[in-house]
Amino acid sequence: MLVNTFCAAVNGLDVNVVKVEVSMTRGVQFHLTGLADTAVRESHDRIKAALQNNGYKIPVMDITINLSPADLKKEGSSYDLPLAIGLLAANGKVEMDNLDKFMLIGELGLDGMLQPVRGILPIAIKARAEHFKGLIVPRQNVREAAVVNHLDVYGMDSLSEVIRFLNGSLEISPMVVDTRKEFYERQEIFELDFADVRGQESVKRALEVAAAGGHNLIMIGPPGSGKSMMAKRLPGILPPLSLSESLETTQIHSVAGKLSRDTSLIYQRPFRAPHHTISQVALVGGGNNPQPGEISLAHNGVLFLDEMPELSRSVLEVLRQPLEDRKITVSRAKYNVEYPCSFMLIASMNPCPCGYYGDPTHHCACTPGQIQHYMNKISGPLLDRIDIHCELQAVPFADLSKMALGEPSEKIRERVMKARQIQEARFKDVKGIHCNAQMTERMLHQFAEPDAASMDMLRMAMERLKLSARAYSRILKVARTIADLDGSEEVQSQHIAEAIGYRNLDRGDWAERGI
Repeated sequence: MLVNTFCAAVNGLDVNVVKVEVSMTRGVQFHLTGLADTAVRESHDRIKAALQNNGYKIPVMDITINLSPADLKKEGSSYDLPLAIGLLAANGKVEMDNLDKFMLIGELGLDGMLQPVRGILPIAIKARAEHFKGLIVPRQNVREAAVVNHLDVYGMDSLSEVIRFLNGSLEISPMVVDTRKEFYERQEIFELDFADVRGQESVKRALEVAAAGGHNLIMIGPPGSGKSMMAKRLPGILPPLSLSESLETTQIHSVAGKLSRDTSLIYQRPFRAPHHTISQVALVGGGNNPQPGEISLAHNGVLFLDEMPELSRSVLEVLRQPLEDRKITVSRAKYNVEYPCSFMLIASMNPCPCGYYGDPTHHCACTPGQIQHYMNKISGPLLDRIDIHCELQAVPFADLSKMALGEPSEKIRERVMKARQIQEARFKDVKGIHCNAQMTERMLHQFAEPDAASMDMLRMAMERLKLSARAYSRILKVARTIADLDGSEEVQSQHIAEAIGYRNLDRGDWAERGI
């Protein structure tokens, strides 16, 4: 007898429908074909124990199971449930009438209980696209899958429940999640507020500009000057996620297995702050079983690299292409996957190894060679891709104790959202462009062309600082954002002047130190 069940294979964020073909004839052998990895091949032992502990047995026959398409690699334990149901259906224990209407996903414990698996959200989206009537998943994954409308999603606890449901002896209602109501009614609550940051007004202005245009930013200052404190408060002034951005971000975290069991959608922009010992694979993604890296987990959010020069040079250099293309393609001998990675890069660094170069209250003990070696850890091409450079000084205690609370994040966010609304209207007819940082060179001439006086100012800055063509584009993009914050349709000289002022690391005194 030949029986078909259906499941799915996740490759990056792409999902392919997999047909499990089970054939039984006379004999005593078991064959599993279709480019299955070790975890899939081990499913035979898990299924055998689960069936025995639920009163069933794998028949003593010649069993051949093919995972079609056979040239697509299958990984992980999510194939346990469709394999088990296929075996039972071929043995006459499960009705075959509805098997082609459902996609089955789940790992089996030895007691027959269903265990949660990764990547349920993109699988649910694929099931709807392929017009399956329903999706059967472990109960721990049901809320995650149920955000996909026009698809009946059933959460089950055990193999026996699935068998009774398919045989019609158990009625279970599909999980219903009003995605839009839940998304739009959920209030964003940020525990960290810019009101807690006293002083550093120029840096807070730079962060506001960065948030308004989606620009990358690096802060340079001594220890204790507030770099990490301000970076952690940046998500509180960013515009809220749209529903489409939330779904896209949730898919990435679903594939990576980063969603908690009670989470159906990610409602706030991600903030990822990996340790400086992170490896290339952990940052960009990959591995034996490819997984998204930190840059993809920060998609539609913020990637914060604290103490940036402490990361290895090779790790930093892999950021160059994702910062430009906003996607990362991981190519290995056995696979090729692509992940989105449109994120804001926020970095911080000390001005020297000890951290006190140029500090009026602390003596710097670093030699010129040590300082040059430290600064050279960040290459010129990488710095060119960072739009805003800002310098900090530690706030004196006398001033710190007297200062009133700073401007709250809510007010800053209002200005940021107004600027973003201007940009959304500007780019409404351009696919894939949502903010000024994403503008192409052609768009710069259309939307950020400065007047004659501003162009002369920019030309002098380019010649004096010996800026690259990429830095020229970055200045124009930042100037366009500053103009949007001012509500100006034209990029004026004061906007260009402020944007040039955000290229601190291009100044001569920094360049002499090795940058």
